[in-house]
Formats: sequence, C-alpha cells, structure tokens
Amino acid sequence: MDKTAFNAQFDLTGRVAIVTGGSRGIGSEIAETAAALGAQVVVASRKADACAAVVERITSEGGTAIAVPTHCGRVDELEALAAATVDRFGAIDIVVNNAANALAAPIGAITQDAWDKAHAVNVRGPLFLVQAALPHLRASEHASIVNVISAGVFTPATYMGIYISAKNALLSLTRTMAAELVGDGIRANALAPGVTDTDMVRHNPPDVQKMMVNSCAMRRMAARSEIANAAIFLMSDASSYMTGQALVVDGGMTFR
Repeated sequence: MDKTAFNAQFDLTGRVAIVTGGSRGIGSEIAETAAALGAQVVVASRKADACAAVVERITSEGGTAIAVPTHCGRVDELEALAAATVDRFGAIDIVVNNAANALAAPIGAITQDAWDKAHAVNVRGPLFLVQAALPHLRASEHASIVNVISAGVFTPATYMGIYISAKNALLSLTRTMAAELVGDGIRANALAPGVTDTDMVRHNPPDVQKMMVNSCAMRRMAARSEIANAAIFLMSDASSYMTGQALVVDGGMTFR
C-alpha cells in the first residue's frame, strides 16, 4: 500500500453525514473535520444560530454543510432531521450520535425528571435517529453509525449515574445495532472519549477539572481534534473490519 491508497481509506468525499450535537465541542470538531475530508455534513443541535455558525465555518473553507436545528430528545424532530437530510443530499451514509445531556446527581438525589431528560437524549434519541435513517443506511455502500459514549462507562461513575447509565445503555444498543444490521452492510461502533477540552468539562469548578485531569495517566485533557480523529476512523473505510466495538480514547484513564 502506498501513501495515496492509505490516505484514500479516510476520504469521505460524496458521503452524507449527520452529526448531532454538532454545534459545539466534540460534535463541531467532528463535523468540520468530516467536511474537510469531503463529506456533505448535516449539523444538528437545538440552537439554530450555533448550528449556522458551524455551517458558515465549513462553507468558508470550501466544504458542504447544512444546519437542521433538532432537539435530539424528540422523536418527531429526529424523523424530520433524517427527512431534511435526504431532501437536501439524497442519501444518508453516516450517523454520528454525539448529542448528550450530562445531568448528574448522587444516588438519593436523582429526580425522575432528570433521569427522563438524560435518557431521552442519550439513548432514545440515537435509537430513533438510526431507525429514521435506516432505509438510507441500507442503501449506502459505506454505512457507518458512530455512537459517542464516554470512557466513564468503564468506571464506577461516582455521582454521574444518570449520565453514565444512559451511555452504558447506548453502548449496549451499539452492540445490538452491529449484530442486527451487519447483514445490511451497516457497521455500528461506539466512541468513548475521556476528559476532553469542551464547554461541558470547563463548566465544572477548577478543583473538579483538576481531579478529572489527574485521573488520566497523560495528565491532560484531550484536544477536541484528538477525539474527532478517532471518530473519522470509525466513520471511514479505515475501520471497515470493525463493528460492535467501543474505541476508547481517554489518555490512559480507564486502565488505571
């Protein structure tokens, strides 16, 4: 294999990718990186102006993208997202379920409302978006589902039971998707980031951020690009023999 053939494995030219939670953090980095590699990207999140800002950055660099404001906890809006994607681009090749609700509380203080909100976005949303996209994924020659979970699923997730229980459910669902859809040529994998330099992490108090960083063997947060690169691997033909797996990118957090 020469350099050209190797690089071609990561080429996303002509593929249509939906990225939920695509207006900031890891999601925006995935959307912009995918567009740079040739994908036609649909940026979805709740805030229309934030989605539009990402699309503007992509198009200013010569990429192709549209914004579809979507609440990923609402099934009707997820169905509309899939429909808008096909209406604009005529296909769906890749679904990146990155939208998340990081509600947290200790056992004894978890409310039903918080539980329902977290699981609606983190579990129900990815399932129903995949179901809405399924006929088009089946028609694709490069179908890939990437469910963004958290390296926290491999830890006790102290005080993070709401969020991590939902991400554990999404990991299980990823394996089910892989098993049931492999006959249709659809791959499904999970991406499990560790502590990443995003607004979600930076909103924690400084002492909590320090504790999070110290939990990693590398003693630093991941750059968003480091997580996006792993997502591109799962989205592209570079991971063509991989399905039903969780790719952990955590700076050495979970092995400790």
